[in-house]
Amino acid sequence: MFEFTEPQIRLGIFIGLFVLLAMMEFLAPRRELEHVKAKRWLTNWAIVIIDSFVLRLIFTGAAVGVAIWAEANGYGLFNIFEAPKIISVIACFIVLDFAIWFSHLASHKVPVLWAVHRMHHSDVDIDVSTAIRFHPIEIVLSMLWKMVIVIALGAPAVSVLIFEIVLNGAAMFNHSNVKLPLGVDRLLRLIIVTPDMHRVHHSIVHNETDSNYGFNLAIWDRLFGTYIDQPAAGHKDMKIGLGEWQDERPTNLLWSLKVPFIKQR
Repeated sequence: MFEFTEPQIRLGIFIGLFVLLAMMEFLAPRRELEHVKAKRWLTNWAIVIIDSFVLRLIFTGAAVGVAIWAEANGYGLFNIFEAPKIISVIACFIVLDFAIWFSHLASHKVPVLWAVHRMHHSDVDIDVSTAIRFHPIEIVLSMLWKMVIVIALGAPAVSVLIFEIVLNGAAMFNHSNVKLPLGVDRLLRLIIVTPDMHRVHHSIVHNETDSNYGFNLAIWDRLFGTYIDQPAAGHKDMKIGLGEWQDERPTNLLWSLKVPFIKQR
């Protein structure tokens, strides 16, 4: 028997899904990309490597480690009140998913959070690599937020591990440039966020950017009135990114890391 650590499991699944979705994008692209893919991917991969280093430097055990710590000390709802394991796992998954939806909404509504989140939206095309393009500051803040929720819930470590794996996989899927049959898309988006659904969120049109905040479950945007079905210009003609940065600057690593400190009109 081979024993794998939590980071090894997550990394293996992450790389496998990334390669699979990249192949699907190549074989069945939804849109024609407008900018040089190699430079974008080099920058986006450099960003995720920096993010991973910063996370491991600050948070040794990350969210799963916090779940183990909370359980050992009896902190949190499900460590105080006993419940069947399957109930606590499902409940924690749903609450964590809503927490991520809410934090994403906040990152668009709170100016200081939007300044950091802009780096993600500044990508001039959208494909599977966009899913790994988040500023290190945002990654740290997101982890702190998840830790607070995990401790409050007393979430079982297994539920946190499942959620983290599903969240990463879902983000890569719904940012991907994969063309799904329209009928399949309509059915899937009743439950999960699809590429066509999330692509609307990356439009340069403000009211479209201000919609479809979900990363995994599709229910929250419908429930809170932030759902838009399709972009006004259509998926093939819509513009991706932020209006004033429709050039090659977002494909530059140093410029991307400086985005939170750049004044935006």
